[in-house]
This record gives sequence, C-alpha cells and structure tokens, in this order.
Amino acid sequence: MDCDILIVGAGFYGATMAEQLANAGHSCLIIDKRNHIAGNAFTEVDEATGIEIHRYGAHIFHTPNKKVWDYVNRFATFTSYQHRVFTVHNNNVYSMPINLGTVASFFGRNLTPNQARDLIKSQAAEVQSVQPSNLEEKAISLIGRPLYEAFIRGYTAKQWQTDPRALPQNIIERLPVRYNFDNRYFNDAFEGLPENGYTALIANMINHSNIRVQLGIDYFDIKNEIKAKKIIYTGPIDRFFDYQFGELGWRTIDFEWERVDAPDFQGTSVMNYADEDVPFTRIIEFKHFHPQREYRQEKTIITREYSRFATREDEPYYPVRTDNDKLRYGQYREMAAQLPHYHFGGRLGTYHYLDMHQAIGSALNDSEKLIRELGTLNGG
Repeated sequence: MDCDILIVGAGFYGATMAEQLANAGHSCLIIDKRNHIAGNAFTEVDEATGIEIHRYGAHIFHTPNKKVWDYVNRFATFTSYQHRVFTVHNNNVYSMPINLGTVASFFGRNLTPNQARDLIKSQAAEVQSVQPSNLEEKAISLIGRPLYEAFIRGYTAKQWQTDPRALPQNIIERLPVRYNFDNRYFNDAFEGLPENGYTALIANMINHSNIRVQLGIDYFDIKNEIKAKKIIYTGPIDRFFDYQFGELGWRTIDFEWERVDAPDFQGTSVMNYADEDVPFTRIIEFKHFHPQREYRQEKTIITREYSRFATREDEPYYPVRTDNDKLRYGQYREMAAQLPHYHFGGRLGTYHYLDMHQAIGSALNDSEKLIRELGTLNGG
C-alpha cells in the first residue's frame, strides 16, 4: 500500500485532513474498518420508510466558528434546522435546556426572569458555602435541588451508570440555564443539517483525484504492508499501543430501532426521559430532522438509546476521563510523541470528546502544520 499519506479512519477528522492534504498535492489513502465512510456521523435511507436515519445517533451540526461553517458549506447545502429538545419527567413534558419556560412550567408559576433567578438562587443556597466536589453538588449550585432531582440526577445516572455523587463536577460545569424563553438547544451562531445527509457531505469532501478510499480494512491487519511518508491515525490510541498502560474508559450506546405504523410518534426529533425508572435515555424520531422532505406519511422510524460502559468490541462515544484515564492517556501521548512518522488525531486518537465542528477545526489546524512539515521534508 504505497501513498504519501495513509489516513486511518473516514470520519470528519480524517476526511478533512485528506481533503486539505490532497489539495496540497499529496496522495492520500483513507482506510476504515467499517464498510462505509463518515464514521459515527454516517447517514443512510431506511428502505422501509424512506426516512434518512443517523445510524450512530443524532448528529446536529452547530458551530460558533465561521471558518468551519464556511468550510463545510463548500461541500453541502445546509438546512436552517434548529435543534430543540424536550424531556419527560413524571409524565409531563418540559423544554430543555432549562429556560424560563421550563422553570415556570415546573413550578406552575408565571415568573419574570428576575423572579426565576431569585428562586433558583435560594434553592441553590444549600451548597453555596462549600466548594462543589462532584457532579451533584455542582449541578445543585447551578440550578438548585428541585430542578436537579427532576432533570439531571436520573438522566445522568442512566447516561453514566454511576451515582452522580461519584462523578466529577467538570461533566456538568457548563450546564446552561436561560432566564428567557429561548428553547434552542445550542447557542452557536451557525446551525443546520446537510440537505443530503452527512455521508454525502463527506463523500464530496474526499472526491479528489489524490484521494483513494478502501473500506472494511482494519489498520492492524495491514500495518506491516504500508509504505507512506506519514500515517494519520484516528483510531483508539490505547489499542495502537496494545493497551500497554491499560484500557481507556469510554461510554457507548445501544440502539433499539422500531418502525412505527403512524405518521408521527412523538411530535419532535428528540425526547429525553429524565426519570431513572425509564431504562433508556432518549428517543430519536428522524423524520423531524428534515420537515421539508415529503416522507411517506403512514410510517415513521424511531430509536431508543441505552447508555453503558464500552468494551473493546463496542463503538466508543464519550470518554469517561477519570483521573486514572487521564493518567493513562498521558502515558500514551508521551509514547505517541516519540513516533514522528505518525500523527494522532480525532476523538479516539486524542481521547477527547469532539463535536463535529471541533474535529473539523482541529483537522484544519493540524493539516496546515503537516503540510509545512512535509514541505520541509521534501526540501520545499
């Protein structure tokens, strides 16, 4: 397998690196152990319903970075979709993230912004005299105990399968609370969905004469056959080093798919379930991501999501990042720094949860540095 650059992984990070390097004149080979491109952002049409689904969970593109927004718009036209999420607690439905409408509905009162601030401040007073040491204390300091008990405690326990009192506070440090009726899930200036799906977007990114793609290939099965100036590795960094310092902790998601004989199942794209006695964390109904499309009305498709700890055989989604995990990753990162022939990037290669726009932004920056490095190696 001869090429200038081998890229392991066909997700957003790998595709952006390939596109940038190819345009700089370098031949790139992308391999992926899956039988499709686009990584966890992979979208496809469900044949039975005609509905486009996100195979690995809902992916909403949002970014505050105009450079990244302009970049992805080179390869796809984006809709004006704005993500809004609702949550079920005690068989009542509330808007998320917590906003003035959520607070007023939960307490059954017509509250002004100042009244809502004062109410939550009084309910958070129990932890104001201590430095928060875990997720529960941090959440209560932000939204008070009643809202924490209703919307955060059970959902977090399901998501992490851990008592929130045993989780670090940084997981929830940026829990948003809005004292107005803005119920958009994201605050970013740019948001939308690619009209033809993420798979088509990434296909357009890597549609270049200097880029080849081979799917269904595990890097570890062919690593001894590779001849490349540089290898960009976006897989799990602990696996690369054969788990020398132990496995890094990840959360994964199990999906329970259902085709429903109804034109609409829940009336919105994402419905969270905050109560701990409901085993799944949320239900996604995909037709609501593209209301402009004329889907067949007699059916819809949903998926229920169940969170758990990942094994080596699972798709990793969220890094757990305990103190021990961070220590292990630091050891792997030191080993990676001793391999100038390799570049480690992306969510798995850096053991850091990256939204799509963050993966792209990281790749744009990294590719600039790599292009300069390769130019120096070539005498440029």
